[in-house]
Amino acid sequence: MKKLMLSLFIAFGISACSLDNGTNTSVECGPNTNVEFTGFPFLCNYTIKTPPPSPAVAVIASQEKMNELFTKTASSCPVPSDPNIDFTKQYLVGIFAGTKSTTGYAIKITSIVQNGCQIVVNYYEKTPAAGETVSQTPTNPTDFILIPKTSKGFLFNKTIENPDNIIIGSFRNQCTGSDCQKFYQINDYNTLKFLNVAGGQYEFGQYQYTPTIKRGEYSLLLKDVPNEILALKGQTKTYGTPDSADQGGVYFELRQGASTTKVYIDNNDTADQSAAIKAFKKVIQDKITSLK
Repeated sequence: MKKLMLSLFIAFGISACSLDNGTNTSVECGPNTNVEFTGFPFLCNYTIKTPPPSPAVAVIASQEKMNELFTKTASSCPVPSDPNIDFTKQYLVGIFAGTKSTTGYAIKITSIVQNGCQIVVNYYEKTPAAGETVSQTPTNPTDFILIPKTSKGFLFNKTIENPDNIIIGSFRNQCTGSDCQKFYQINDYNTLKFLNVAGGQYEFGQYQYTPTIKRGEYSLLLKDVPNEILALKGQTKTYGTPDSADQGGVYFELRQGASTTKVYIDNNDTADQSAAIKAFKKVIQDKITSLK
């Protein structure tokens, strides 16, 4: 396992975090089981008082520690999210990549498991992709999630993952209910369900999400993407007139390296939809149904 440095453990007053240094291999901790967690759009509601210059982690277990380390701000995201955390039931887990010299970097928690000894937080880091346009602005990539309150210690395990992903969704702007629009991010290491997506607000970093841990889904779905969509290579295209009469539509987003392709497809079959597009629309609709 690769290790994340302990640079913030003392500053954050955390004594229940540790790294796997290979010295405890004789300890029998039992099998690993998945830990449910929720993605938390932290930067919509808080700023970090002193961003760590080096890689670091934090496990926040009280409102007092939250107030000490972060400043609550007015929501900076178009869709407001609940900034409050019930620390009697949840902990906030944060992971920091440290200061980077340009944009294009990211850090992401992929899965969390536990055994009889500890909580293991798996994560990966993204560097700028070949051909990606970056600005010479220093950044401090972070990721935050909420987990159920626990008395176990934490171990942070760095993995290598493919950052490419697909986002699929079924939208109808006039639908009602808190979760009537269904949007999912398909990665090769998990699938994320975005919560309470608002009509037309498709910047997904502003939403909470819940994960399903299943590997290889991105690679499988990519095989079904028609060549005419792959050929768009970073463009946006609309087939038909989705939701012009509240008939809704299908959303597809492909993120590959420096390229982000977005496609909107009318739920009604229209003249500009080829047989391949109609078939792919059905693939997306069936996939969404299977993920509900």
